[in-house]
Order: sequence, then structure tokens, then C-alpha cells
Amino acid sequence: MAGNSFGNLFRLTSFGESHGIAVGAIVDGCPAGLELNEADIQAELDKRKPGSGIAGTKRKESDTVKILSGVFEGKTTGTPICMVVYNEDQQSAGYELVKDKFRPGHADYTYFKKYGFYDYRGGGRSSGRETVARVAAGAIAKKLLDNQGIKILGFVKAIGSIECKEFSEKDLEKIYENELRCPDAKAEEKMKELIKETKASGNSIGGIVEIRAVNVPAGLGEPVFEKLDSQIAGALMGIGAVKGVEIGSGFNAARSFGSENNDQIIAEKGNAKFLSNNAGGILGGISTGQDIIARIAVKPTPSILKKQKTISKSIENTEIEIAGRHDVCICPRIVPVAEAMLALALVNALLEQKARKQ
Repeated sequence: MAGNSFGNLFRLTSFGESHGIAVGAIVDGCPAGLELNEADIQAELDKRKPGSGIAGTKRKESDTVKILSGVFEGKTTGTPICMVVYNEDQQSAGYELVKDKFRPGHADYTYFKKYGFYDYRGGGRSSGRETVARVAAGAIAKKLLDNQGIKILGFVKAIGSIECKEFSEKDLEKIYENELRCPDAKAEEKMKELIKETKASGNSIGGIVEIRAVNVPAGLGEPVFEKLDSQIAGALMGIGAVKGVEIGSGFNAARSFGSENNDQIIAEKGNAKFLSNNAGGILGGISTGQDIIARIAVKPTPSILKKQKTISKSIENTEIEIAGRHDVCICPRIVPVAEAMLALALVNALLEQKARKQ
């Protein structure tokens, strides 16, 4: 199946299914000599693993990573890095009841139309379980970016209609200490109540996640078809639950005047200083040197307990009730995935720029 790889100079290929033996990643193009061990990867995987949190699934996975190749004596060798995480808590029997019905909101129908066959056990490749590969590869990308002083951070900006508004940079630095990955304590309490109500009704809910890249140098990206913002948007849109991406002021730009949306520039100590960042750190497809800011719209988890209308494989009307272990809201667990995809897009842009300049 095509479409399993991302990136050019730094390339991720993911493999595995939700209820298969394992999931994992192959990273090709990582420069030699980067200090790397399994603990580096594990720290990122622990941020997205299932089995914890008020909004999360009850599936229990340790997500223990094993590096099979590409690292010797604690450093990358420049050859492909293969990482594997074995599935430990698959419970496939429950899917036997719905194997001949297409689950609304899932990719069952489209996979069936494309391939004439699909893995009905938790969605197979279309499951959020696949994001293990992205986070593992993103951990390596983050280390490369960190060596250049570039930091990636994300947080839950909204769940349903509840939006976080009051927080500091220090709050963002401690985001993984918060159950919902929300830096606004007051908003988080309201989010928890909303999640409890949603869960009690057998439903699910979506939200918004914001991702930032700090200390990005100016000049990354391409000017026409491979603009940095288009690469970032494609990377983030490639996450299964994401249905919208905006960068900088995003859709608010459509409701503003040029005098409001333009980021004016002044000279300060021999350097350019922007007075605002509505562009989200990118102009003309190239980084400005400001923070890159992106937001993603995350849809509600499609597996819900409510009875829904659907069709069978034989194209007959029927109804479906989906039991099992599912996230009420995927936003908290998608934060490290979004960070990883932004890191992968940026590390490719950084390597391409280094290859271009002496």
C-alpha cells in the first residue's frame, strides 16, 4: 500500500496494524553521529500511549520500543533506523460483531472501496495506533532540531466549545504534567466536566490542538510548490483524526483588514523585528525566524456507544452499536503526534537548506 512514507532527506516509513503483532518505523536519512538510545524514543512514546487519562481508552499498552538497527554504541550510524513496538493488549473478538458493517466516521468503507478488503480489527492501518511510528520517528527529528536550538511544543487549545485563554510560557513547558495537556487550569476543569458528561451519554467530542516551533531560523522552505507552510499543513493533515489546519492567524485572516493582518517590521540592533506574528512564522513559503504556529481541528472519536445507521458489505441498510475501548476525546493523545509531524516537516526543511548552502 502506497502512502506509508513521509519526508525526503529524512524519511519515515511506518508499518503495522492496530491488532497485528507490532507497529513500528523505519527512519532513513538520519545523519550519522547523533547520540540516540531507546530511552530517547520511549520518553516521547510515553506521552501518547493509551490506558491513562479521563479522556483516554482503556486499552493498556506499555509501548516499549526496541531499536533494531541504525544505532551503534549510542550513536546513529547513518543507515536506516528500525524501531518496533509490540502490541500487547489487542482484544479483537469484539470486532467480529461488526466485521460486515462499515463503522460511520471510520475508514472502513473507503479502504474497502479502494482495496476490496480491509482489516476490521480496530481499523488496521487507519487506526490511531499507527501514530506510534510517527512519534518514534519524531523523537529522532526532535533531537536533531534540538541540536540547532529549535524546540517543538504543543497543547490542547480547545475541547468542544471550551477554549484555554489564560496561560504563560512556563505553563506550556509543563504541559505533560496536565492530564488534558491544557495549560489553562480553569479551562481544563471545565473540559473535564464536559468529557465526563460526553462519556456518560455514550458520545465523543473533538477539539483544537496548537503546535509551535521556537527558535526556527529564517530561510527554511521553498518559494512555490513546496512552501514550508504547505509541507507543515500536509504533515499535520496526514494525522488520521485531523480535519483542518491553520497557520498563524489562519481563518481569522479572512475576516481582517490588511492593516490588521500584516506583520509590520522594524530594525532593532541590526536585526529585523516583527511587531506581530499573524503569518505564523512563514511568509512566501519561507520561515521568517519567528515562532512557527499551527493549529489542527481534531474530529470526535468516531467509535461511540450510540446506535447509528450504516450499510453492510452487501450494501444493505442496517444499524450498528460499537462496543469496546475508545477515547472520548483524542486531543490529549494527539499532542505528541502533532509535535512529531511538525518536527519531521522541519527537519526535512533544515536538511534541505543545509544541503543547498555552503
